[in-house]
Amino acid sequence: MSFAQASALRRIDETTWRGEIPPGWDILGNANGGLLLGVAARSGALASDRPDPVTITGHFLAPAPAGPITIETAVLKEGRRFATVRSEIYSDEGRRLLAVLGSYGDLAPGNAPERVAALPPDLPPADECIQVEPSATLPPPFMGRVDLRLHPDDVPSGRVGGDGQIQLRGWFRWRDREPLDTVGLIVAADAFPPTAFSADLPVGWVPTLELTTHVRERPAPDDWLRCSFTTRFITGGFIEEDGELWAESGRLIAQSRQLALVSQGG
Repeated sequence: MSFAQASALRRIDETTWRGEIPPGWDILGNANGGLLLGVAARSGALASDRPDPVTITGHFLAPAPAGPITIETAVLKEGRRFATVRSEIYSDEGRRLLAVLGSYGDLAPGNAPERVAALPPDLPPADECIQVEPSATLPPPFMGRVDLRLHPDDVPSGRVGGDGQIQLRGWFRWRDREPLDTVGLIVAADAFPPTAFSADLPVGWVPTLELTTHVRERPAPDDWLRCSFTTRFITGGFIEEDGELWAESGRLIAQSRQLALVSQGG
């Protein structure tokens, strides 16, 4: 099943949409957070009639197993360039799963000043990186939907630099070579293994509390993404994860920041 099929929505009325979380897009039985946020982004784009999520923030309220969902949307503001939309995803039992606020626009290429004081991650060719394959336990079924190639230096436990910063780098695309759009970037921002697993700490489950993604431009539909995720602080039972998504050519496409809980492993 493609991402376009997994995130497809049917309009019920002016503010309500129906969809379904399909099996096989899960992490240990519950939908990958990026998939759930991508579905919400799809609803916001449709409700606002703007094709691209520019900034979107999701607060994860409950685990989301496979099954039908309802999305309630509200267009809070419509401007000349951007519209702001609130989306809330509910299970069929009425349980609120995700609350999202996003701004949507049209990221067609244009002329704007640029200054980028960073470089894309230095990666070997995708064929020389380590492909993540799904299994019955770990890696989870979701990994069968994406084509992840991890930097060999970051596997199995990630890279810890001299400054103590944990980094996980790799390539991303859809496993079935489906064209990548800006809604798909929302999934890419949460597709890699958690950086917490690279820390020399007894870390178990890492549930996401909040995930924000900023989209800068549309990706080339058939390209790989160069991705890098870093963590500097694991304190107070929380971990932050900062993501950079670059085009294969080296242009910055999107950024993300995620706050997750760190539960102690056995």
